[in-house]
Amino acid sequence: MNRGLSMIGGVGLGAALAYLYDPEMGNRRRAMIRDKAVRALNKTGDAVEATARDVQHRLIGTVSELRSRVEEAGEEVGDELLEARVRAKLGMVSSHPGAIEVRVNDGKVTLSGPILAEEVDYVLSAVPSVRGVKEVENQLEVHQTSDNVPSLQGGTPRKPPQFELMQEHWSPTARTLMGITGTVLTLYGWRRDGFFRTIVGTIGLGALARSVTNMPMKRIVGVGAGHRAVDIQKTINIAAPVEKVFEFWNNFQNFPKFMSNVREVQTQGEDRSHWIVSGPAGVPVEWDAEITERIPNKIIAWKTVPGATVEHAGIVRFDPNPDGTTRVEIRMSYNPPAGAIGHVVASLFGADPKSEMDADLARMKTLIETGIRPHDAAAA
Repeated sequence: MNRGLSMIGGVGLGAALAYLYDPEMGNRRRAMIRDKAVRALNKTGDAVEATARDVQHRLIGTVSELRSRVEEAGEEVGDELLEARVRAKLGMVSSHPGAIEVRVNDGKVTLSGPILAEEVDYVLSAVPSVRGVKEVENQLEVHQTSDNVPSLQGGTPRKPPQFELMQEHWSPTARTLMGITGTVLTLYGWRRDGFFRTIVGTIGLGALARSVTNMPMKRIVGVGAGHRAVDIQKTINIAAPVEKVFEFWNNFQNFPKFMSNVREVQTQGEDRSHWIVSGPAGVPVEWDAEITERIPNKIIAWKTVPGATVEHAGIVRFDPNPDGTTRVEIRMSYNPPAGAIGHVVASLFGADPKSEMDADLARMKTLIETGIRPHDAAAA
């Protein structure tokens, strides 16, 4: 087994050296890796500072909470103050707190008025947790829907607070702790054998990936994330009228003229097209896409058809500027194989869409403004 691992390691090292010291692209690749390392160090420093601030704020909050509880221990809370506290809590747990009437008498809280059925249990469990509340009397009018109940119209739905690790975005402190935990589990599992190694190592890698990316697991692995594993948003101003810019974008066969990885676009009708692009390490990737919205000189939106290798969707907005130029805003979400992990792996091979889109848009700007086709586009 050790001989096999050594052989695999030797092959991998040889491939890495050949990749980094390629006569034509080696310098660029080494520079790119150096830039990524510097950026990673800067981001690490920022993360350390954010974590330190988060821990400090949590400690201050905990101390203040304990001090408040100690100072108020044994003291009677006035009905007016208690009512204000209850109303503040209702604002956090009810979509229509103004519809609920609150009456307080010597620590006993009476709740009445209309409320949605889905919020009853949450409200009745939240109010007793308010400091000073001795008893809660439920006189609420429960409604399954807000139909024909004016005071329940509109409002912002409230979600019960979740345990922090169940939330979509983790705090800096949670990310740091889970990152350390994931690293320890990964190293511990690696030193074991058999099924235990697989289980512990997988859990550790999952925790580590979750803490680094701060994305839900479904977006990290690309399962159940739809088009949204990685989001990209870019804006650029082009010195050309909006009609010209829109016409250029509306013809997808122009894309190989300024995008370095788009090899070919074949139109398959007015609203459908077939794309062939260069994936990581130059491996071709193909998919079909369809237009979902087209408003001349304003919007072009698209999405891939079901079953595409790389699921994605996007929208481009065209806004004329007062000086006759055009502001182009691109928003795109895509789900590469293996989700965000696949995006990270692809970026190691020089296929980072977030970076490449900047270069593509710069070439597009030059092409529209000057008519000169860039030499480094796919169809140069």
